[in-house]
Amino acid sequence: MRLHNPRQSSSVNVFIKVLDINDNPPVLATTYETYVCERSKAAQRIQTISAVDPDEPSSGHRFFFSLAPEGAHRSNFTVRDNGDNTAAILTRRNSYSRLQQSVYTVVVVITDADYPMQSSTGTLTVRVCSCDRHGNMELCNAEALSSSPGLSTGALIAILLCAVILLMIVFLFAALKRSRKQEPLIISKEDVRDNVVSYNDEGGGEEDTQAFDMGALRHPDSASVLEDPTGQRRDIMPNSDALLYPPLRRHAPPPALLQHRHDDTGDVRDFITRRVLEHDCNPTAPPYDSLATYAYEGAGSVAESLSSLGSASSEADQDYRYLSEWGPRFSKLADLYGAEDDVC
Repeated sequence: MRLHNPRQSSSVNVFIKVLDINDNPPVLATTYETYVCERSKAAQRIQTISAVDPDEPSSGHRFFFSLAPEGAHRSNFTVRDNGDNTAAILTRRNSYSRLQQSVYTVVVVITDADYPMQSSTGTLTVRVCSCDRHGNMELCNAEALSSSPGLSTGALIAILLCAVILLMIVFLFAALKRSRKQEPLIISKEDVRDNVVSYNDEGGGEEDTQAFDMGALRHPDSASVLEDPTGQRRDIMPNSDALLYPPLRRHAPPPALLQHRHDDTGDVRDFITRRVLEHDCNPTAPPYDSLATYAYEGAGSVAESLSSLGSASSEADQDYRYLSEWGPRFSKLADLYGAEDDVC
């Protein structure tokens, strides 16, 4: 080959391969959900695990599995390397109990065969479950054992809240019932006496509806101030007729009683006698005469007034022959009053 001679030159292709450095440790291939039955036997396989490595060695992957040395002496499970980049999780005793312990953890160490060697740890969570005779899982954890089938945790919480609210309502009603004061079945004599003194509805149905005041009997001197010299009462409101037409006295009380009105005496008997005499002499003082109230009974009826107060004649002057005109219903009454009285 000579320099600058194109006929004596050739070209060669050179391939350069970039080797991957083992700088990533292997990890578990996935998150495993592992469970063990309560009636499992020793050395029983409960799970098979594998690993992955982001690195790509020229000779392929080779993984080794082992149990972490810090928990190997007290672990309830063991790890057996299958030699094909997988491992089996085995039990180390015959039975497990959910009530004693429902969850176990198994720490697995994963190591690759490349240079430099990389390793990592993976943790498996093993739950203790109740299984059927074929080894199929039925219930897991103590929480599932205490829960009722078909009821979720939210439903149980709602039921408990309703029960608590119901109990609070019952306690509230019971407290209100106890706080109410029960009325006594027998009222004492003192209560009856007080009620009579403070009773304020006497004279119902009459035109004089003012209450009877026991204070007037206890303090006669102060009660006399309620009346003026004309005889009108100051403790009640006068009506319009009393304002337009002042009351006239038919009889004046004796002067001795008028002079005795201002005497300093506490005799209730004399006071009542004086009051009765004064009101008898005053036609406008209540209570009013019932004759004025019932003087027109039966007005507007065919038989005219039924009250004997409006009749100016006596029973001897009455003519009962008109009873026969009222019809057969009053025939018996007409026979009784139609016969003339026998003269003795």
